[in-house]
Amino acid sequence: MTTKGLSQKQVIIPMSNDIAKEFIKELSSHITNINHALKVIKSSILADFICVENKGIVVTTNNVVSGSDLQ
Repeated sequence: MTTKGLSQKQVIIPMSNDIAKEFIKELSSHITNINHALKVIKSSILADFICVENKGIVVTTNNVVSGSDLQ
């Protein structure tokens, strides 16, 4: 799911708390990998920040993400 507010754009990725805890251990490498993958597909989207919220993680980006941006 993608949401857009006045000052933020977010992609919410549902996952269990156990998986989210494992994900957070390698957070900086995940941001690097996400941004590398987006660069490879020549997207103007970049991941700025990732945080764990209730039942998932939230990736804040520099631009609004649409499905076509991620294919």
